[in-house]
Order: sequence, then C-alpha cells, then structure tokens
Amino acid sequence: MSDELYAAVEDFRNHAEFTEREKVAAAFAEQFAIDHTAIDDAMWERLHAVFSDVEILDLTTLVGFCVGMGRAYQVLDIARDFDVLWSREPDT
Repeated sequence: MSDELYAAVEDFRNHAEFTEREKVAAAFAEQFAIDHTAIDDAMWERLHAVFSDVEILDLTTLVGFCVGMGRAYQVLDIARDFDVLWSREPDT
C-alpha cells in the first residue's frame, strides 16, 4: 500500500483505488469500532457478497483485536509514549 493510498483510508468510500473487498472491510471495521450493535443484516449481506465465511471470521477477529488493543493502549496511556511510524519498519 502506498503512502498516498494509506492516507486516503479516511475517504475509502470515495477513493477509486480501493477494491470492493477493501471498501466493505473498511466499512465493517468502522462500524465495528464505532457502533458494533448496529451491524445489521445489510452489512452481513455486503460481507458475504465479497468474503467467504472463513474470511469473515478472520476479518472480525482482526478488527476485534485491533479495536481492543487500541482501547487498551488508550486506557494504559501508552499510545503516546513512543514515536513509531507504523507503516514502515524502524531504521536500525
């Protein structure tokens, strides 16, 4: 993923370079993080249109892990204790 595409994640719905699978995964992740109780049949239909059951399980597990870790880091106030550019390997 290029830096430009990574920077466009916020506007994934309108960015032509994201595939339909990426757009659905991003929409699911966003809804999971913001209001997981509102994930409805329409979202499951969108997911099943582009992902297998196993892929949906993997996606859900990954999103849950990332949301959980983000919240844990916030609670522990460690998210700001170090400067890491997550999209690249650190210089050695």
